[in-house]
Amino acid sequence: MGRIKTFVLMLILMLIFMWVGDIIGGQEGRRIAFWLAVVMNFAGYFFSDKMVLKQYKAQEVRENRAPELYSIVRRLADKAGLPMPKVYIIPEKVPNAFATGRNPSHAAVAATQGLLELMNEKEIEGVLAHEMSHVKHYDILTSSIAAVFAGAIGMLSNMARYNTNSSQRHRQGGLGLIVGAVLMPIAASIIRFSISRTREYAADAGSAKLTGHPEWLISALQKLEGYSKQAVMKNATNETAHMFIINPLSGGNFASLFSTHPSTKNRIERLENMTKEL
Repeated sequence: MGRIKTFVLMLILMLIFMWVGDIIGGQEGRRIAFWLAVVMNFAGYFFSDKMVLKQYKAQEVRENRAPELYSIVRRLADKAGLPMPKVYIIPEKVPNAFATGRNPSHAAVAATQGLLELMNEKEIEGVLAHEMSHVKHYDILTSSIAAVFAGAIGMLSNMARYNTNSSQRHRQGGLGLIVGAVLMPIAASIIRFSISRTREYAADAGSAKLTGHPEWLISALQKLEGYSKQAVMKNATNETAHMFIINPLSGGNFASLFSTHPSTKNRIERLENMTKEL
């Protein structure tokens, strides 16, 4: 099911690209946009994980460097029946975490240094179980490709806005450029919202089932929510915010008004209901 969702996403983003190309350059622009989308789909599939990890300066760690973290991830991978993913630490004080990769055999789990310092072992396990749930359901590929395309759509939007400020605004199609410049970022945001909000609930539930202790993730989310209101992660962008367990841009930033994540309160309420069931 995860692979089907990813294919549908790639198709939708390709169509958006072709529409934008048509607005900017007519038939020739549409043809260029098509081949650009093909290249981006290829790059997104094989290299999006490396691009995101590099953006946040994540450093791969082996068992001898971070034995406790490595042990938690290995235990969760065994429980979930998944291959052992690569483990990364992000040199960042703000606590957060994400998973990426094109499939469970090529997955990576990354946690910030701040998360490892702020959380106890059970809370860390609750957070990483959430990320391993994303790996199991192929959310990691979907979110990585969405991040790549969201950035590209933003670039095209800027091009459209530039064109509306040039002499082309007096020509036929100027209105289309204006509409495209406004609608493209909205389209990219809607795609990210629809992907992230539903999958976060599912990954929370996956964490609860994997650990058998929803209260571990509840406690972690409460700490993450409190800290996220005080600080914003370095290098965090709108295009990649949906990949994290909690919105890295919610520290009083205007972007938090358009959060890719469901409210932490609602997430905790659902987990509390699972606690009663378990």
